[in-house]
Amino acid sequence: MNLALDTIATGLAASQTMMDTIADNLSNVNTTAFKSETPEFQTLLYQDGIQPGANSTGQTVYPSGLELGTGVKVASIKDTLTQGTLTSTGNPYDLAINGNGYFQVLLPSGQTVYTRDGALQPNSSGQLVTSSGYQVLPNITVPSNATSVTIGTDGTVSVTLPGSATATQVGQIQLASFVNPEGLQPLGGNLYAATTSSGTAVAGAPQSNGLGSVNQSYLEASNVDVVQAMVNMISAERAYQLSTQAASAIDNQLNYLAQAAAGA
Repeated sequence: MNLALDTIATGLAASQTMMDTIADNLSNVNTTAFKSETPEFQTLLYQDGIQPGANSTGQTVYPSGLELGTGVKVASIKDTLTQGTLTSTGNPYDLAINGNGYFQVLLPSGQTVYTRDGALQPNSSGQLVTSSGYQVLPNITVPSNATSVTIGTDGTVSVTLPGSATATQVGQIQLASFVNPEGLQPLGGNLYAATTSSGTAVAGAPQSNGLGSVNQSYLEASNVDVVQAMVNMISAERAYQLSTQAASAIDNQLNYLAQAAAGA
């Protein structure tokens, strides 16, 4: 009975993790470039009563075993890296990546981190920064007197200055790619850090070496599928209810055995 309760407890914990993940996905349905998360589960160690293929007699073997599972565990929470819808904003400093890649961002600590959130703006010095004020790499400075800013799909940033009919290039945005982007570590604030699992960032110009294009005046929406999230929530809730009902049934059995022992 204790084994059964311990097994049920792992199922309850797994269902709770699923609910927590779905809640996080739904809460970020309007977060720019958010990638939905999905927990992955694994079975725990089995208790072997009879090993498959073990001798049942001197001439015969067991065709199948007697193996009792001990529950489930959360192996990982995996990001779904599908493309979010590109939404027009009309803001020339809003950028969306259509395809593979991440913007490079410099933290005050000197660490380079990565994001697909392209809600950029110039700071007081004209440098392009994120909505949190972190500098975009490579450093691009827009003159304060620029009358227009154009960012090409290849990341080229051009400005038009007063009295000039010709645009002047002031820099080029670069994107970073990873061998295993699912191995990036989320830091919050739409930022990710490279890890041993993700591999080292490989930077390059948009539209080169498999990198996506940059779309000016667009932002990438969250890729959360609200309908699928609601279906998953109902499934997780039902699994939780079944586990609690199984625990209640075991409790009734234990209570019956206790009463029987007391009356013996």
